[in-house]
Amino acid sequence: MTIHAQNVETANASKNGTELFIPLNKLKKSPRNARKTPHSEAIIEAYAASIAAKGILQNLVVEPELDGEGAETGFYLVSIGEGRRLAQLLRVKRKQIKKTEPIRCIIDTVNDAREISLDENITREAMHPADQFEAFRELHEERGWGAEEIAARFGITAHVVRQRLRLGAASTKLMQVYRDGDLTLDQLMAFAITDDHARQEQVFEHLSYNRDPYIIRRELTRTHIAAADRRAVFIGAEDYIDAGGMIIRDLFTDDRGGFYDDAALLDRMVIEKLQGVAETITQAEGWKWADVHIDYPHAHGLRRTYPQPVALSEEDEAAYQAAFDTFNQLTEEWKSAEELPDDIDKRFGELEAEIERIDAMRHAYDPDVITRGGVFVMLSHDGTARIERGFIRAEDELPEPEARGESLTINGDGEIIDADVSPDPDGGSDEDAEEDGKPLSDLLIRDLTANRTLGLRLALGEQPDVALIAVTHTLAAQAFYQGMEAHCLEIRPTSLHLGGHADGIEDTAPAKALADRHAGWAADMPANVADLWGFIASLDHASVMALFAHCASLTVNAVKQPWERKPRAHETADKLATALGLDMTAHWTPTVRTYLGRITKAHILAAVSEAASNEAAERLVALKKQPMAEAAEQLLAATGWLPAQLRTLEPATVSDRADLTAGEAIMDESPMTDLVPLDDADAVTSDGSSVSGASQGFDVAAE
Repeated sequence: MTIHAQNVETANASKNGTELFIPLNKLKKSPRNARKTPHSEAIIEAYAASIAAKGILQNLVVEPELDGEGAETGFYLVSIGEGRRLAQLLRVKRKQIKKTEPIRCIIDTVNDAREISLDENITREAMHPADQFEAFRELHEERGWGAEEIAARFGITAHVVRQRLRLGAASTKLMQVYRDGDLTLDQLMAFAITDDHARQEQVFEHLSYNRDPYIIRRELTRTHIAAADRRAVFIGAEDYIDAGGMIIRDLFTDDRGGFYDDAALLDRMVIEKLQGVAETITQAEGWKWADVHIDYPHAHGLRRTYPQPVALSEEDEAAYQAAFDTFNQLTEEWKSAEELPDDIDKRFGELEAEIERIDAMRHAYDPDVITRGGVFVMLSHDGTARIERGFIRAEDELPEPEARGESLTINGDGEIIDADVSPDPDGGSDEDAEEDGKPLSDLLIRDLTANRTLGLRLALGEQPDVALIAVTHTLAAQAFYQGMEAHCLEIRPTSLHLGGHADGIEDTAPAKALADRHAGWAADMPANVADLWGFIASLDHASVMALFAHCASLTVNAVKQPWERKPRAHETADKLATALGLDMTAHWTPTVRTYLGRITKAHILAAVSEAASNEAAERLVALKKQPMAEAAEQLLAATGWLPAQLRTLEPATVSDRADLTAGEAIMDESPMTDLVPLDDADAVTSDGSSVSGASQGFDVAAE
């Protein structure tokens, strides 16, 4: 039967089952309410928003308050609905309603208030999250409500609504798998990075036993480009979208800008923008050509030249000295200041820029090299244009006549001819030919030069000082004069390009230091490789050793490839590190990008436990992978901790390793299983860099 609402002033106000409209300020929390833990602010906010949009959908259950003599006080105690009462009080505070707002209630004087309060919170089942996600999607699609409007009606944030809408748009097949309990919410969230149902289902069907969310995200974004990728940084989100591209956002993780969905469009935009840079360089500097590439073309096979020292004009020298003196004077005046005034700081910047500008003028390319040579314009690791100058194509090389001792002349067609040897059109006899100066046979020349080679080998082995010069010459000729076969020792140094093995390595401080060292030597090299022997021979012993050490250093290869079995080579690398006293803490630190984000949670905890303490590791156990890696980065920052692969062994340890059997060593060099691939969000393809030319293997800036 229908219960008619009555006012609290009626005679039947306290009759059990009566439905009343009671003023809000006449309602109190029941001391027998089973919920002792207060409602959260978030749930009260949600109740308030829901009531504002739809009213109170479920009556409050109350009982009259009695005084000490059992008489009604006029107030009512809320047994069921305390959260809704608090939500209405919040609306009063916000002046949305009055404190006397009538609240629909049901009187219950029969049931025990504590029991029914407990019953309400126990005897119910929350709806499955999948139902909630799909219901939000239906509100959006059928009623046209946006995230903000839905959020206002349910007292949650618009971001949460967008997340639930994205989840509600997942494949119906995956949604059912989630309902059946074969997918976790974290996994479903990972699938929701794309709304392509076919792609979602394809990835799901090919998942192995490892269903970690980051694996799912990596597979779904394999064909996309992370916003942190150098190509995306170079172009920028705004230009990419203006060109018709789309950016996919992950609403459930920090996706650092999302993923660019059209790799072909992005590559095309990068090439076009680099071509604009190339045109500017050739016009401004006068180079004959400029080639554009996204990655450094390591197999270009071109000879490279370097800037040569040039004398500064008297004006430039005077300007340099003036700027240098002023800089030193200001440094002395302000050396005790904790913080520089803005004008002084600005002045320091101006002086530094002037000194650097004039210093850059001390080396320059020969104008003839510029008119014959060219530049490569590429994309650097940090998303900026990278320019490498001074490359000479084969067709632009100057002709070098063979120095045989005969006088040479050039005919009308520009061809070099031997003026001392006249042609013999009649093919005279051998005797006539011998008398006319017929050259020695190839067989005899090979015989003679073989004997000379043997003599050189014997003599060189007896003169270590000359051997050092010869080996240094051989290495330097290939490191600094690519394509010029100017060495006679059959030593062919190779250098592994490290950029393809460690993302971003070419942008590290050690790589820059190596590139600067190589460029310093390159600036001292003679322009003509024919003068290289004399240059090296003229150096003092310490300088020869330094050049030799630099050239030798470029050939080091201690990279472990999963398919290689070179235990003895890696054992030698350990010995080399020990001999050098290598301390990798000066060059590498464990960060989320370099290490912690690429290993399992168990390995993260082991690292923290070893470097910090077991207690520190235990505090991270409950965290998810990304927060755990970020927290571990902070904990490891000042500890000097290194993974085993980067530690330098003590001499005794190296000696012990030498006692391993070949089989044990091979097992010791088995591929590491603790490392896992980067998420695509982190996977930035690097181009590496090369200072000395790649066909000879000296990729210096990256190594």
